[in-house]
Amino acid sequence: MQRKKIVILGNGISGTTAARFIRKLSNYEITIVSEETDHFFSRTALMYIYMGHMKYEHTKPYEDFFWKKNRLNLIRGRVKEIDFDNKNLLFDPDKKFDTIFPAPAELTYDYLILAVGSQPNRFNWPGQDLNGVNGLYSFQDLQYMEQYTEGIERGVIVGGGLIGVEMAEMMASRKIPVTFLVRESAFYSNNLPKEEAELISRHLKSHGIDLRLNTELKEITADEHGRCSGVITSKGDEVPCQFVGLTAGVHPNIDFLSNSGLQTDKGILVDEYLETNFKGVFAIGDCAQLKNPPEGRKPIEPVWYTGRIMGETAAHTICGKPQVYNPGIWFNSAKFFDIEYQVYGNVPPENPPEIKSIYWESENGKKSIRINYLKEEKCVTGFNLMGVRFRQEICEQWIAHKTPITEVLKNISAAAFDPELTSNPEKNLVKQYEIETGTKIPSTSTRGWGSALKVLRKLKNI
Repeated sequence: MQRKKIVILGNGISGTTAARFIRKLSNYEITIVSEETDHFFSRTALMYIYMGHMKYEHTKPYEDFFWKKNRLNLIRGRVKEIDFDNKNLLFDPDKKFDTIFPAPAELTYDYLILAVGSQPNRFNWPGQDLNGVNGLYSFQDLQYMEQYTEGIERGVIVGGGLIGVEMAEMMASRKIPVTFLVRESAFYSNNLPKEEAELISRHLKSHGIDLRLNTELKEITADEHGRCSGVITSKGDEVPCQFVGLTAGVHPNIDFLSNSGLQTDKGILVDEYLETNFKGVFAIGDCAQLKNPPEGRKPIEPVWYTGRIMGETAAHTICGKPQVYNPGIWFNSAKFFDIEYQVYGNVPPENPPEIKSIYWESENGKKSIRINYLKEEKCVTGFNLMGVRFRQEICEQWIAHKTPITEVLKNISAAAFDPELTSNPEKNLVKQYEIETGTKIPSTSTRGWGSALKVLRKLKNI
């Protein structure tokens, strides 16, 4: 009996996870196709290559022999067309790569997984196609940034997201002055509550970033060689620069799939099993758009951990063990220069009427803790942390079990996770709650893994 042929288009976290789990669950023939790089690498580590902390080879989670050892075939090439009716991928013969994994003219499949990722947004700004203007998503984007920031006098970043912060820190590490254009009144305020957004705005300025709020890009100007020479803002200011980073979000990389018969909207439309309108064709990661997302979740969530879960989910279904996609409790983490950020559960920029917050911020403005809870039921719904680390499993269990805010505050020290000898900022949050509500909260936990285990055991036995 001939083995099933699985083709995975894209070698990021989603595609690689799918390949690993299909191999664990089956003896299928697996081929991973990528245009970007020969091997899977950690995309979140791109900034550290630029900053000199790592080399490219350090960002590869698996040794190069891993793929052959696990019978995972690799192909480097550009797919120009997919014939879904005949289950065939056609490669672009004019796109050549320096690779030991050259692409054939075409490749057939029994199952196809589309894990083609995202690409940076461009909003038809005048000058956006000049040399020295680019986003930061792919390994090629990193190479582009290396080339066009060499010896420059200033860089300008457009868009107030997490990739923009990375790009700002990258250039700042090389002593390149940075101007940051953000259309909102505080940094990342589309995702952060007002207090945290203002905290991060102050922090960026303290690192020498020329942060210009309530300011948009109007035009990118050019020199006589076709390279960017500056920007003109919505306020009419001219900022000379030699590099412009476009970081105003990303969108699914699906342009090459138009007119193919595949159902798309903003992304590739999939059901709860991550299958498209073509049987045996799945979409996972940044490019997938859920027709019916789980309650409280968005149809498209371009974050690392959801991509990983999608890869595992699709693998089980393909291997005859169907799984419904379940991303669990929302979480995300990032770094704003030297301030770490964590969010668990639902922490919107503005609370709806049924949600109340307890919020504490340190005197130096570099740490904060926010816990959201329902006004009537008093159960916690979300945690937002700046410069403070809580244990993910405990926070998720508290949210999943609809734990009362008073019970959470009694055991808040058990969630605290910091290997350094520091003060206990979580205690300040308890005091804040006591002052605001007049309710005394007796502490029943201490810091440490032993205390954390007691809380987890109690939660799991409920």
